[in-house]
Amino acid sequence: MNYEYHAALGLLAVIIGIVGYIPYYRDIFRGTTKPHPFTWVGICLLNGITFIVQVVTGGGPGAWVTGVTAVATLGIAVLAFPRGEKNITFFDWVCFGGALVGIVLWKLTSNPLWAVIIVTVADLLVLAPTYRKAYLRPHEETVSLYVMGVFKYVVSVFALTSINLTTALFPVAIALFNLSLVAILLLRRKVLIRM
Repeated sequence: MNYEYHAALGLLAVIIGIVGYIPYYRDIFRGTTKPHPFTWVGICLLNGITFIVQVVTGGGPGAWVTGVTAVATLGIAVLAFPRGEKNITFFDWVCFGGALVGIVLWKLTSNPLWAVIIVTVADLLVLAPTYRKAYLRPHEETVSLYVMGVFKYVVSVFALTSINLTTALFPVAIALFNLSLVAILLLRRKVLIRM
């Protein structure tokens, strides 16, 4: 496959990602979405790390979406402090601390695959507070962001110029994490409407 094919898919993944962030930002400013600050600070850091690893290991245009995500989530992280979730629990602190330990472990490893595995596990840890919040208050999240997240990461895998466990693990895992968040949000909304 040629570079133009990968570049076109990389650009498509970036566009899907940007389109997904528009309603999320809108809902933050409206006050209907309340992002968890720990999740978004962590996602920003972890996407930044993963972007660097993907670029170094030959990810090519498939890595673009990870870089754009790092920038977009930085904005959400900044907004999450004044406009986001205020109920920070001990569980949230443990998850965030675990993710920070993951970042330290990443810095200690010189193996790119281990770095991506550690970052992927750390990403799941920083998402845990949002999973908890999504279960308790599913109307405080914008479902479309996570739906678009599934699509952008699936497309980004096919945009990778080198598909291997090191370059593909993170986007595949994040697509699955987003899919599970969509399921939680939709199921919990349905249950709460019946109550």
